[in-house]
Amino acid sequence: MKGKIVVHSHESTILRGNPLDDPYTRDVIVYLPPEYSNSYSKGYVTVFLLAGFGGSGRSLLNFDPLGEDIESKINRLFTEGKCGPMILVMADCFTKFGGNQYINSSATGLYEDYITKEIVPFIDENYNTSSHSVMGKSSGGYGALLLGMRNPEVFQGLVDHSGDAAFEYCYLPDFPKALEAFKTNSPRKWLEEFWSKPNRHRKADQVALNVLAMAAHYSPNPDSELGVDLPFNTDTGELLEDVWKRWLAWDPTKIIGKYSENLRKLKLIFIDCGTKDEFNLQWGARIIHSRLDDMSIRHHYEEFDDGHSNINYRYDVSLPKIYSELV
Repeated sequence: MKGKIVVHSHESTILRGNPLDDPYTRDVIVYLPPEYSNSYSKGYVTVFLLAGFGGSGRSLLNFDPLGEDIESKINRLFTEGKCGPMILVMADCFTKFGGNQYINSSATGLYEDYITKEIVPFIDENYNTSSHSVMGKSSGGYGALLLGMRNPEVFQGLVDHSGDAAFEYCYLPDFPKALEAFKTNSPRKWLEEFWSKPNRHRKADQVALNVLAMAAHYSPNPDSELGVDLPFNTDTGELLEDVWKRWLAWDPTKIIGKYSENLRKLKLIFIDCGTKDEFNLQWGARIIHSRLDDMSIRHHYEEFDDGHSNINYRYDVSLPKIYSELV
């Protein structure tokens, strides 16, 4: 059985006038389950999917000849009886910094507010929803964890697949590579030149873009060039401790304890990561798992034998889990 894809063009009040002049009218893609009905008495468990860095809502639907796109996956899980009927929502939060961490920032825009105060109410007003879960991988996993633990009145469940955490392990190794990119150009000029390139997929450029994007979220500064403070001296490479501390103030391993009461309100906390993650994210996942255990907060934690990319097969575990816990 097949569901239905509906695409809405949503005009955002919150994103209007954002500092990057990114579009404020964006597609919101909705998957409706087979035989969706506005009169279904229970309402539908609704999952808000957050794309990883470099992705958008629409990219989650990309056809993969060697794998399975999210639409085909949820149709199969439903047909096989592994998952009940759910609504999936894919919002577009792409920015000129190459992605999003789904938090409010003076350098990118108010994307936490955009999701929680505009997209969720928009979906509730237009569809027969019941409970809400937020789910993502990589930067999307980070966003799911942050949005879930900061907004328990909006989301009843969160799923964090290989999300950014333990910043010393996942970000610091890339700083020397970013320094190489910025040694001849200011960050602003570098970003302008990046968007003028015919090939924007070179690994060295992607690393520098990622570091710049993280600075835009964790250490924004409207008074500095490009609206961000980098966590290192671009001439010497010296780590700037005051800026780095601002990054760590957004590291889930450091701050999860502040949200213990919010986390206790959630019906589902699902965290997993590959043991061979190329960005060392398994260590952050293990620390978060340990922190949750120490706080006696109920959660579901798994590790699997794989890396960071091409792990959408893990949704075969998380999507049925969302349905069973939130229905």
